[in-house]
Amino acid sequence: MTATAPVPADVVAPAAESVRSRAFLPALEGMRGMAALGVLLTHVAFQTGAAGTPVIGRVWGRFDMAVAVFFGLSGFLLWRPHAAAARGVRPAPSVGYYLRHRAARILPAYWVVVCAVLVLLPGAAGTAGLRVWMSNLALLQVFVPLTLTDGLTQMWSLSVEVAFYLVLPILAFAVVRLRGAAARLRVPVILTAAVVCLGWNFIPVPTPDAIHSDNWLPAYLPWFAMGMVLAELSFDSERLSQRWRFLGKQPLMWAIALIAFLVSATDVGGPAGLTHAAPWQYAAKMALGAIIGFALLAPLVLGAADRSHRWLESRVAATIGRWSYGIFLWHLAVLSVVFPVFGILPFRGNFGYVLTLTIALTLPIAAASYALIEEPIRQWTRTWDKAEPVRE
Repeated sequence: MTATAPVPADVVAPAAESVRSRAFLPALEGMRGMAALGVLLTHVAFQTGAAGTPVIGRVWGRFDMAVAVFFGLSGFLLWRPHAAAARGVRPAPSVGYYLRHRAARILPAYWVVVCAVLVLLPGAAGTAGLRVWMSNLALLQVFVPLTLTDGLTQMWSLSVEVAFYLVLPILAFAVVRLRGAAARLRVPVILTAAVVCLGWNFIPVPTPDAIHSDNWLPAYLPWFAMGMVLAELSFDSERLSQRWRFLGKQPLMWAIALIAFLVSATDVGGPAGLTHAAPWQYAAKMALGAIIGFALLAPLVLGAADRSHRWLESRVAATIGRWSYGIFLWHLAVLSVVFPVFGILPFRGNFGYVLTLTIALTLPIAAASYALIEEPIRQWTRTWDKAEPVRE
């Protein structure tokens, strides 16, 4: 599945130079941290009632588009080895190696959160039967009715992300013949698949009550696909410099992201609150999310020499980026505790106060998760494999 045929030296040379110069992009770490705070913000806005404020409430609520950035980052980082292999730069990791490191990165910290919430959080512990426990531990919440529980409702996106992890080796195998000179066809193929998946919500997929197929991977594949396209373009330096160099211009691309974000905050991106969107609105939201994710990430990947985004490489941004997974995992549990502990009624305002408290309490927990669980297990996995993995 990961084998590649030899390709001409004039194809390998520029691509190899691109890999050496872009092995690790610090700005992506900072962007990951900002996305985690965006997810936190939108949940605080909803639970304080700020999302219901005229005009600005729609903006707060649409910070859920931060998930598009998360998915785009995963698409880029996990597809990049396959883009490199298609150009003969280096072989892609074996499926076993890849799955081991994905599991080590995701599962231990996640399982700690699930156990803590289902045992200690009153709103979750009181309703946590065997089905809730098993579905959450196995990341099957989007397939099993009524298993998204208090303190863990954000995990639907992690369920989708893990589905992408499992499907990625199959996607890589599907385009394995597009290598060498044929590698230029990989971007059109990925984009075609993304466009086709925009129609997923129009398909009447039979589901149990309280389950919506628009929370399954095919609906969100366009967001992952944008990262995959960036991975391909990052190895196509010659064509990029001639045709697509504007993609690395941060002011232009971030202006496009802002416009798409503001449009998504209107009824085009779906109704406010938890009202289920019409199929065309959902497709529009997916398309706008793909634009947002691509436009925010492209300058960081394709314009790596541009220092206009150096604030994303600052120590503060990098630190928040390292803690981002813990922020994502713990923030809703923390938010559930903030209301009773500080005597605040949900949906009755105090947005800024609750936001400050939630961030202040979530950050040290996320730091502990990183230091005590995530990083030690990753290091152990790397030592066990006795190989240096691609930096994520």
